[in-house]
Amino acid sequence: MSLETNSSKTKVCPTCGTRLSENATRCLVCGTEFTAKPEPKAAKKVEKSVQASRMPVVTLSLPAALGILAVVVIIAASIAFFSLRASAPEGTFETVETATPTETPTATLPATATIPPTEVPTSTTIPPFDYTVAAGDGTCSQLAFTFGVSVQSIIIENNLPSSCPISVGQLLKIPYPTPTVPPPATSTSLPVDATKQACETVPITVQDGDTLSSISLNYAVPMQAIKEFNGLTTDNVFVGSNLLIPLCMRAADPNKPTPTATIPPPYPAPNLLLPADGAAFTLANDVVTLQWASVGTLRDAEAYQITVEDITADQTRRLTDFVTDTKYIVPTSYRPKDNVAHILRWWITPVRQAGTDDQGQPIWVNAGAVSEKHVFSWVGIAVEGTPSP
Repeated sequence: MSLETNSSKTKVCPTCGTRLSENATRCLVCGTEFTAKPEPKAAKKVEKSVQASRMPVVTLSLPAALGILAVVVIIAASIAFFSLRASAPEGTFETVETATPTETPTATLPATATIPPTEVPTSTTIPPFDYTVAAGDGTCSQLAFTFGVSVQSIIIENNLPSSCPISVGQLLKIPYPTPTVPPPATSTSLPVDATKQACETVPITVQDGDTLSSISLNYAVPMQAIKEFNGLTTDNVFVGSNLLIPLCMRAADPNKPTPTATIPPPYPAPNLLLPADGAAFTLANDVVTLQWASVGTLRDAEAYQITVEDITADQTRRLTDFVTDTKYIVPTSYRPKDNVAHILRWWITPVRQAGTDDQGQPIWVNAGAVSEKHVFSWVGIAVEGTPSP
């Protein structure tokens, strides 16, 4: 009897050890369920058959990548340059030799000595000095004239009222006079301007019915001379306009020999003396006397013109008068009519008579420079008290 060999594959139950067929899904003895497991070898074979071959991976750092990129760009630019050079006409890429400039030697200057700046002297204010009022000093105006200062400076230094009352034996602080700055140099007038300024003129106002021809005949001055002197461009004149008639251009009288015209030089500006600039006058002063220095011996028909104006009044009042002396008394009628201190300004002008007007009044023209303008204060009349009932 021969043994039969079972060539079929079997598997063992992991629970009870019963041998079962390879395809059994349940143990017939203990009832254990078998789960199907994929064959790893077959799967592995399938995976190997599907998987393709991989390319080698090259890893570069950032500096290396940038270097390679720069090399590629340089190579591409070189290829493009040589391609254009080969195809371009002759002479396009010829280089021109540039001469190298030669440096010019620079001379070294010797060191310059530094001059120290000149110090500009500055004025130092001198404190006021003490003064005791004497019996013959009078008013603040006389003290100011004596020491060459203004009345306002004495009032401010001593904290006095505007009337500046002082008494014998009173101790005052007198400031030192301020040095006068010399006036700037004035330019010399041209000969034409000097002749025009020295020419005697008559100011007129054109009246109704006047013409340039009638004015010329009336003053015996050529029409052309009147036009040139006044800057007229036509022969027309208008009513109310002001003209200056140049008497120095009068036509010569044919019956008389032509005299040589002698134009007197203009006078300098008069120097004002009294009252001092800024003087104060009170109720005790009935009149004010103005004084100035002489500009020389006045000729015939020459005088000093005095101008006084009240600059604190509601409407500026002006007083104009003419004298040949070097002093003038302001009339009492010009005194302020209230108890307020008025500021009055005055100046002097040398003048020369150039004729007379229709009313027979002299016509004056400037014969020199105008003086400086000084001021003084003057208190008016006292206010009467109100009667008691």
